[in-house]
Amino acid sequence: MNQIIIIGKGPAGISAAIYLKRAGVDPIVIGKDLGALGDYKSSIENYYGFDTPIDGKKLIQDGIKQAFSLGVRILDDTVISIKDNGSHFLIITKNETLETKSVLLATGKTRENLTIPGYRKFRGKGISMCATCDGYFYRRKKIGIVGCGQYMKHELEYLSRMTKDITIFTHGNNLDEDLGFPIIDERIVEFGGTDKIGFVKTEKGTHEVDGLFIALGAPSSLEFANQLGLIVEKGNLLVNQEYQTNVPGIFAAGDIIGGKLQIAKAVYDGMEVADYIYKYLKDINKKMA
Repeated sequence: MNQIIIIGKGPAGISAAIYLKRAGVDPIVIGKDLGALGDYKSSIENYYGFDTPIDGKKLIQDGIKQAFSLGVRILDDTVISIKDNGSHFLIITKNETLETKSVLLATGKTRENLTIPGYRKFRGKGISMCATCDGYFYRRKKIGIVGCGQYMKHELEYLSRMTKDITIFTHGNNLDEDLGFPIIDERIVEFGGTDKIGFVKTEKGTHEVDGLFIALGAPSSLEFANQLGLIVEKGNLLVNQEYQTNVPGIFAAGDIIGGKLQIAKAVYDGMEVADYIYKYLKDINKKMA
């Protein structure tokens, strides 16, 4: 049984991993990309100790290299689901399922990934980001799901228990496999409706839906929050003074808990949360002994 799995390999997650490893805990870090820093288009000029501008991508890569040199296990993988099994958690990735006593969510802030007209208008009004949260409301109804990867397939599997009237919209991406449902591979140009979403308009046609689920790329911390019943306030995961969410064993740090969206703050969060995770694991392991 793993002690702690950290989701996200940005400054908060890697900082926590380094401090935990030095404290004698073997963390596993899972992340597929470099997050917001990996896409940073300009230099960072306000980071302590550097008198010349820093490239964001290099900074995050150097942090990962440092953790790796200490023996931290870092998996280049995508987490698609987290399940609370009571005594432990299941981390389901594209490639495997891992068990762990605790989890640190450090995936950073969710960035808007759709600029399609109608997306913001109907989000929460028929457009959902979580199949397990809202799928029940669409039993035997006509729904759509937007996506083409492993995350979409995971959400589709759950939704198919609720209804068999499902259309997959790949938004211009290729999906060369039979999933048992109609596939529309044209780009989406509009989400429409009146009080709630009623149709998806693509380049070549209009498709009626009662509801629509977005499953592009990989789920963010807020999608995991929906899966686990974590409290969210103003787009941030709510944590206590020990960086723990309302679900014991689930911690969060970095941009996702709010505050200044700065590297220095994320690194500080990682250092602090490592202490509290260490204390949590020590307490539960003592109870299990």
